[in-house]
Amino acid sequence: MLEGDRYHRSMPSSVVDLRSDTVTQPTDAMRAAMADAVVGDDGYGEDPTVNALESRYAALVGKEAAVLIPSGVMANQIALRCHTRPGDTVVAGERQHVVLYEMGAAGRNCSVQIHGLDDESGSIDPSAVAEVIVGEAHHQPSISAIFLETPHMASGGKVLAPERFQAIADVAGSLPIHLDGARLFNAQVATGLSAAELARPATTVMSCLSKGLCAPVGSMLAGPSEVIAKARMERKRLGGSMRQAGVVAAPGLLALTTMVDRLADDHAAARQLAAAVARRWPDTASSLDDQITNLVVFSHHESEALLAHLAAHGVLAGTIAPGVVRFVTHHDVSAEGIERAIAAIEMAP
Repeated sequence: MLEGDRYHRSMPSSVVDLRSDTVTQPTDAMRAAMADAVVGDDGYGEDPTVNALESRYAALVGKEAAVLIPSGVMANQIALRCHTRPGDTVVAGERQHVVLYEMGAAGRNCSVQIHGLDDESGSIDPSAVAEVIVGEAHHQPSISAIFLETPHMASGGKVLAPERFQAIADVAGSLPIHLDGARLFNAQVATGLSAAELARPATTVMSCLSKGLCAPVGSMLAGPSEVIAKARMERKRLGGSMRQAGVVAAPGLLALTTMVDRLADDHAAARQLAAAVARRWPDTASSLDDQITNLVVFSHHESEALLAHLAAHGVLAGTIAPGVVRFVTHHDVSAEGIERAIAAIEMAP
């Protein structure tokens, strides 16, 4: 049972759903595009709409090639398979999605070990990465890849600064770097930097179309042509190859062309929620000072009780760790919905 689902029975017929931006519904334009999509067999590389989507994403993130993947988790798992062999060790922030929120898939699917580093600040320290890499000379496992995440969900959507990213890349040397950019376009809008600039040091980069961009399904993985060719093979091995996938790619194209700029509205709504949380629980204020994306993450000593209270007032939220609550704003949360959420926060015990 997903977090928040336990409260549905007591919900009013209309709720403000802040559990995730994955709950967004495709727009009317997306539904029309799905119906009208020109399709072919993507297994043979013959779906023109899929090809257009892949080319568009690759250009936006500054990489040679891209491939459409059913989900963000699968895209991360494919990146692991492309950059590692069974038994290898991967460096990642200890609270990254690939470490905590993929049901142990890295070990199950790829037989790799994760060397987790402190990422409380939203990123890992280049000097800590260097120390792990040099450990090979001292009988410690060798590192085959580095995985990073921006925006960093568990820290409330903090964005990896380009200079920090480059410092990590300098330490990594020839090691491949994968960037989990599930919400990369939120980072683009929040910082004013292009997705290509934010992803420049990465060998591969993944983004979800089905979160704040509102496409019904799909994620993208981009990188060098030879790596993406391998990714297609690994997608097949994981059962992720699709056939007439243009019906999925068509709303993805609209997501990239029409839904990015409006993410600023979600960020503004998140700032309103963060301010309300800081007013109600002043001890959380310091962790919410630099709220720049659509993720509001804060500690609460009675998180389950808080979720129940919010649900009773028609607001769904979730947790990402014991005592850690998350609100996620998105296209389907109206201004009135934000006001309702703030009112519920203000009345919270």
